[in-house]
Amino acid sequence: MASKGEEWVAGYVAAWKSNDPAEIGALFTDDARYFTAPDAEPRVGRDAIVAGWLDDLDEPGSWTFDWHIVHEDGDFVVVQGRTGYPAERDYLNLWIIRLAADGRATEYTEWYMPRPQG
Repeated sequence: MASKGEEWVAGYVAAWKSNDPAEIGALFTDDARYFTAPDAEPRVGRDAIVAGWLDDLDEPGSWTFDWHIVHEDGDFVVVQGRTGYPAERDYLNLWIIRLAADGRATEYTEWYMPRPQG
């Protein structure tokens, strides 16, 4: 049986593939905060999160993503991933997610570091 964190990440990847506003919005609570970097101003609220996602979306098929849960404790989830953009470069990812009781995110913070070309 998948954990809440695994279910959430699977939903995130599905929304990333579809860029469907309903799928994106379903991942977050009404008042969620989405940080595109730890020190960035967050997108606050589901509508702002969906709008920001759609303004900066990745086209389906332009990327790959491998991931695993590093740690999950109740509503706190840490995910490590690797995003490949074959036309560009690869990135190492670290996500910190806080989940509500219903499995939607109340807070999401991402770090992404480019891997050396070579």
